[in-house]
Formats: sequence, C-alpha cells, structure tokens
Amino acid sequence: MSKTAFTGTARRELARRISGGIEIALFWDRRDNSTSIDVSHAETEETISFGVPRERALDAYYHPFAQLRWSTR
Repeated sequence: MSKTAFTGTARRELARRISGGIEIALFWDRRDNSTSIDVSHAETEETISFGVPRERALDAYYHPFAQLRWSTR
C-alpha cells in the first residue's frame, strides 16, 4: 500500500470532550498503532499535542495534564 493511501485517514478521532473552555481529543494513528491527545484552549487558541502509551490512552483522555509525564512525543 502506498504512503499516500493514508493521507487524511491515518489519524482517527476516538473521543472528544469540552470542559471549562478546554477541549480534549483522543486520537489513534493506524500507521504505527499509536495514540495521542490534543488539548485546545478556546480563549487563547493554543493547542498542545502529545503521544501517550496505548495502555494509558483513556487515562490521558480524562486527565491529560497528569499524563504529560508519560508522553511519548
């Protein structure tokens, strides 16, 4: 399969929530079976993204700032 076949579809959103003006999204990337978190602050328009071990993905989704120490990227 060519690399271009993954364009736009390799990273899949698994969950998204908003709390107190902060949006948290959990993603899975099928190319390398990795998981990551995006945390966006609406007021400042800033986003941080970091990889997390798959076994900690759900914990990272519910407690993203506590999981930064487990970040893989």
